[in-house]
Amino acid sequence: MSAAMPLSRRHDTNPGSLHGLVLTARHPDQAALLPERVLEVLVALHRRFEPRRQSLLEARRQRQQRYDAGELPGFRDDTRDIRERAWKVAPLPPALQDRRVEITGPVDPKTVINALNSGANCYMADFEDATSPTWDNLLTGQQALRGAVAGTLEHDAPETGRRYRLRSRREQALLMVRPRGWHLDEKHLLVDGAPVSAGLFDAALYLLHNARALVDQDRVPCLYLPKLESMEEAALWDEVLASLEAGLGLPEGTVRTTVLIETLPAAFQMDEILYALRSRAAGLNCGRWDYIFSYLKVFRAHPDRVLPERGQVGMDQPFLRTYSELLVHACHRRGVHAMGGMAAQIPVPGDAQANEQALARVRADKLREAIAGHDGTWVAHPALIPVARGVFDERMPGPHQHHVARDDIAAFSEAQLAAMLAEPPRGTITRAGFDDNVEVCVRYLAAWLAGTGCVPIHHLMEDAATAEIARAQLWQWLNHPRHGQGPLELDDGTPIDFHLLESALLSLPYRLHGEHIPGADRVAEAIGLLDRLCHAEVLPDFLTVPAYARLD
Repeated sequence: MSAAMPLSRRHDTNPGSLHGLVLTARHPDQAALLPERVLEVLVALHRRFEPRRQSLLEARRQRQQRYDAGELPGFRDDTRDIRERAWKVAPLPPALQDRRVEITGPVDPKTVINALNSGANCYMADFEDATSPTWDNLLTGQQALRGAVAGTLEHDAPETGRRYRLRSRREQALLMVRPRGWHLDEKHLLVDGAPVSAGLFDAALYLLHNARALVDQDRVPCLYLPKLESMEEAALWDEVLASLEAGLGLPEGTVRTTVLIETLPAAFQMDEILYALRSRAAGLNCGRWDYIFSYLKVFRAHPDRVLPERGQVGMDQPFLRTYSELLVHACHRRGVHAMGGMAAQIPVPGDAQANEQALARVRADKLREAIAGHDGTWVAHPALIPVARGVFDERMPGPHQHHVARDDIAAFSEAQLAAMLAEPPRGTITRAGFDDNVEVCVRYLAAWLAGTGCVPIHHLMEDAATAEIARAQLWQWLNHPRHGQGPLELDDGTPIDFHLLESALLSLPYRLHGEHIPGADRVAEAIGLLDRLCHAEVLPDFLTVPAYARLD
């Protein structure tokens, strides 16, 4: 047992018996990462919190049924007092005062080292959208983070002869970890015949091994919490984290959390989510790609809210601009950071003009965020850090912009804001946009099934969130024509029907032939899965859920 992981048996963690626990996979580091004491805590957490998780997931299903029946999302009447009352979250620690540039990426050792050394203020190690959750990826990632916290992480790449080593702690980005969302299971660890929560597994394993060590080093254990839809889901995270803190002998609120507002229902509960986490909240983040996906999913039965191709769904669209500005207002009113969204562009090697155009798009996006009042932003590649930092350094001389109250957005009534958040975007669907969605879905799915969770495609870093947009749009375009109006059409008049999809799917292997792409041997499998998802009578909630059954 690591000296960095003392666990008491007091308070909430009360370890349960290992009877009923089954591990269905093996890993070289499994004994070190999952000793009996850790497994006992995971079992106890599962037995205590799993009924609540399932109840919250059922509440999601019922809420979506109401949306399918025509109800529109809106602000809650029963939490009006929380929204209208003046209150603040716990003061931010010094390490979280300045977060102007955050880099995100998967959790393999090379990426962890490069991200921590990148010069960003923070690095979000992503077990969710950027990681294919094979057992090997998950445990290799946990071991890499353990080594990063201890300062011992190293990586040698024999194929290139490069050696990767961490810089001094003073030079490293602040480590943050994103566990998977409440909707996902961890099928490799069963308790009483049921899989444990994937998010609980990721967060608990990271904190059990590292929280005490971080505190002893005067560092802050930080989590990014994804895919929340309600304050009750945030409250469940708060209870889980309080339980882990008690078991580790740490004060409540030691673990600080930033919540990604990446679902449409959560946009109506920003104050409530911060309130549920008020002893540990550090900010909210505009998880805009998943937010677009959530818009598609919430309005999957509303043919009057069809989105144009994803390249036209930018932050200038009213429903996205409103959400971004409302997030700034909510965060600054409560004393936490309003973090901007991901710049998906990556450098374009060998083409100076295309590279400058990509950098210009990043620069314009970050300028928009800084002007709107955000306190920092995300990038997907180290080369974009100077671009984002330059914009925020010029517009934000202090560590944050909490003084930007955005009273202009607060001047709208809740009814007006609800209409603005649900306003359908305007635009077109081109053949290139349709084909691009098909290609992104297939290439990403193939890579994901082969164990790679983020993939550069056409100079954009695609992850699960962007693939979900492409997949949900295809379903929407193919299935939404109703009331005898005939199929939707491309801008050239071509009907968007299953013949068009079949043609795109059949031609894709020929278009990809000769390219070196991750998961090339899984392309046919990915095509079949996408075809089935597009033919589903109801838009499936998540692409990764049926794909997960095919992993390992």
